[in-house]
Amino acid sequence: MLYSFPQGSYLQHWLPACISLCLLLIAGRLIYNLWLHPLSHIPGPIWARASGIPSWLHARGGKRHLWLTRQFQIFGPKIRVTPNTVLFLDPEAYAQIYGMKSNVRRSHFYTAFQPKSGEANTLNTVDVAEHAHKRKLLKTCFTEKSVRAASEFITKHQSRLGGRRKGGWSAPINFSDSVDTLVFDIMGDLGFGRSFDIKEPGGANNPLKVIPHTIASYMRFYYPLCRAPFLPLLLWLKPRGLDRVFGLLTPPAVRQYNAFVYDNITRRIQLHREQQQKPDLEKRQDMFHFLCEARDPDTDLPAYTETDLRAESSLLIVAGSDTTSISLSGLFFYLTGDPARLTKLTHEIRTTFPDDSADEIVHGPKLLGYRYLAACIDEGMRLTPTGPSELPREVLPGGIVIKGEYYPPGTIVGTCPWADSRNEDVHEGRDAGSFRPERWIVDLAGTGVSAESVARLRSNFHPFAMGPGSCLGKNLAMMEIMIIVARTLHRLDVRRAPGSNLGGGGPGMGWGAEDERQMQLEDAYVALRQGPEVQFRKRVS
Repeated sequence: MLYSFPQGSYLQHWLPACISLCLLLIAGRLIYNLWLHPLSHIPGPIWARASGIPSWLHARGGKRHLWLTRQFQIFGPKIRVTPNTVLFLDPEAYAQIYGMKSNVRRSHFYTAFQPKSGEANTLNTVDVAEHAHKRKLLKTCFTEKSVRAASEFITKHQSRLGGRRKGGWSAPINFSDSVDTLVFDIMGDLGFGRSFDIKEPGGANNPLKVIPHTIASYMRFYYPLCRAPFLPLLLWLKPRGLDRVFGLLTPPAVRQYNAFVYDNITRRIQLHREQQQKPDLEKRQDMFHFLCEARDPDTDLPAYTETDLRAESSLLIVAGSDTTSISLSGLFFYLTGDPARLTKLTHEIRTTFPDDSADEIVHGPKLLGYRYLAACIDEGMRLTPTGPSELPREVLPGGIVIKGEYYPPGTIVGTCPWADSRNEDVHEGRDAGSFRPERWIVDLAGTGVSAESVARLRSNFHPFAMGPGSCLGKNLAMMEIMIIVARTLHRLDVRRAPGSNLGGGGPGMGWGAEDERQMQLEDAYVALRQGPEVQFRKRVS
């Protein structure tokens, strides 16, 4: 028997009225977004123009970058992907959005990355003045001296990539897993005063071996929240008790990552204090040392409190490990899929440094002089952006003009790196999706590459972003990538495991993911990925 409300009850009258009012409000909002909104003239998929839900669902699925690229193909170089978000596919638009003088700030997308209210670092601070101050302080830690000091930590660990081969080809390994452990050990040495030794064979009892996977879990948990259409409500609730709810709802892997960061930073702070109390004790010249020693240029006081150190160190772990390993995975995917270019790069490295001179491959002019290595790295980073979707920027009071059109305050604008890297207009309709390092070298014999074409590519190539949001650790990351690639190819032969295409596209994987020559990424703000599956052996020539 169906339950009926007592005659004359409040629920009987008010519940249908409330439901009707909610439906009316939703319908009104959809009508406004589609036809009355200031951005209603911008093309895009109808449901995305009506609601932020489609964008959010694609973020949850990890393929938002492919969805955005498809919308550019359908609607042209300017698309509306949420009621308040306009994205562009144009180098000039990129400069106007992300340039130093652009009238924008980081959107509240970044605020959602704060594990707790008040734990702000340079990445998740959106206030323009506060972000500029934090960036100014962090910049004092990325000097030529600190980068040169970091070279020692990189070279110490690099030789473990591929193992110590003595004979034939190794068993196939997932390169992404292997390079994750290598780079994470380097960052441990640089940031926490010790290597975590997760790259070493065996070590089943080492609980830290799971940490790179917990970082992926961390990003998968927070990223959909950052893209959610209900983000303003989450941010309003967060300082009003939602932090505690988040603590209960976060997956165990995320809690494990947060505990790892807290415990290791606490231990490294204690080590620094012990070093201060013993002036004769040799100090480790790692990144944490430079953070602790940094001074505020305006006051000459210590730049960071203990809370600040925890926040900034948590940022540096992800920014310094995942982004580098993503670039290395992409480069080795494309090199091992193109044996001729892999041979060409290996020849450049081995002829520049004789058989017994691997120790000379260090940070300096000789390493930076590798033309083909630099071109291969650029090409790998172009095709494997460390962040596949846009870095959202909110237009400030006064508005902004992009490509001759005015956009009002509060509009979210940006460009999509995955789509940018495959922009056929920039590549003049030629092989934008192909791995061709020669496109970056002017006048290389037989290629017909002009200075103008390289300049056009450079205007569309921003692996470390630009303007106030550019990566301060760019020089450190480039040095790390160059040393790892050069030293690995100097001492080892490498090949794709026969018959394997781990990490590549394939039939049935959906639009934009079916090309087996393309390394596929999962969009979680940073790019998550698998492969390639490779084999190593001791060099035979």
